[in-house]
Amino acid sequence: MAATQKIIIDTDPGQDDAVAILLALASPELEVLGITAVAGNVPLHLTEKNARKVCELAGKLDTKVFAGAIRPMVRPLVTAEHVHGKTGLDGPDLPEPTMKLQEQHAVDFIVETLMKEEPGAVTLCPLGPLTNIALALVREPQIAKRIKQIVLMGGGFFEGGNITPAAEFNIYVDPHAADVVFRSGVPIVMMPLDVTHKALTTAKRVDAFRKMGTKVGDATAELLDFFERFDEEKYGTDGGPLHDPCVIAYLIKPELFKGRHCNVEIELGSELTLGMTVIDWWSVTARQKNATVMRDIDHDGFFGLLAERLARL
Repeated sequence: MAATQKIIIDTDPGQDDAVAILLALASPELEVLGITAVAGNVPLHLTEKNARKVCELAGKLDTKVFAGAIRPMVRPLVTAEHVHGKTGLDGPDLPEPTMKLQEQHAVDFIVETLMKEEPGAVTLCPLGPLTNIALALVREPQIAKRIKQIVLMGGGFFEGGNITPAAEFNIYVDPHAADVVFRSGVPIVMMPLDVTHKALTTAKRVDAFRKMGTKVGDATAELLDFFERFDEEKYGTDGGPLHDPCVIAYLIKPELFKGRHCNVEIELGSELTLGMTVIDWWSVTARQKNATVMRDIDHDGFFGLLAERLARL
């Protein structure tokens, strides 16, 4: 059996973030050292609460949750209540959490953990804006060479953007943080819209969670019923893309995904294309390759993994 992978999940829950957290907490291959919350889909006071709600839903009350950046590094905060609802986790009626929020700031936790663990032992899993990760890299540059890899959800190429014509939400919210991360030299695996838009939560797949007859299965179905209504209307599809769990699924079964190592730069200078991930997919420049960008997914295998793991909780 492969060694357990140590991870830190950085997140702004978000229904799809919630499913990603559930998948991680249900998977023995992964040791979740902590969950760090960032402002994104909704403000920080809701994202840190939502992270604790999801941990309690999973029955993992010993998971440590830390609050991080309240706003992006440079720009005002942009949120997405129009997608996720006013709480960020609209859909199921999840109770107020009883778990205590850790007193330590998320950025301090990330730095301290990476400096304490063996080099190459910890993978960072950002599911939202990259503010906490960038602030950690700026605060302690030595952590860059100690991170095993950063596996993140964000960006787009052929699919363009989902918050502007050019930019995906996570990158757009804090493009300056994304620029810091992509220039850091840390190995990066990127799950852009190009791959997550192929992971559609069809009615049949959502019903599979409901048929589990468990608290987690019912809550997952209700989360997805609410979350996907926006994308179903927008794209005219049976189901919408399930973005963030792709990050966790990759750590468990990387063979579910296919991509290409290439250069990724973040657009900061143009108001029209701010936050665009400029991906040199065809190697038309001499810019150094800095990320493995995924484009294809075995969607049946992905949802099979999700159903099998969430049924354990």
